[in-house]
Amino acid sequence: MTSREIVFVALGSNLGDRAGYLAQARAAMAALPGTRIVGESEVEETAPIGPVGQGPYLNQMVALETGLTPHELLSQLQAIEHAAGRVRTQRWGPRTLDLDIVQFGDRTIRDPDLVVPHPELPHRDFWQRELSQLRTGAIP
Repeated sequence: MTSREIVFVALGSNLGDRAGYLAQARAAMAALPGTRIVGESEVEETAPIGPVGQGPYLNQMVALETGLTPHELLSQLQAIEHAAGRVRTQRWGPRTLDLDIVQFGDRTIRDPDLVVPHPELPHRDFWQRELSQLRTGAIP
């Protein structure tokens, strides 16, 4: 394990028990080795992004303190998605659970499996709001 870093992870769901999937993901992330949740934004409903017709999302951002490396965390998050029934068939398609590493400490990562900061951050107002809530502690 590396030194502990603060990581911002976006959670989203638009199929089935959306709130239940977010709760399941938070519990699973909190149980990861060397990891704890240090902040949670409010949960908000957002319109879907992309060309595929689908229902609205529930979204949330959590701040994790972790000793996992970026790729170890990515692997764990993908396992959590899989456990929630996530099937990757269509980019920006509907999903039971989507977990994205938005920022990982001050790191910049550019490889085929992981890009940090997340390239969609400038285009997602709800992520920016949620990050702001976490950074300022302005969570009711």
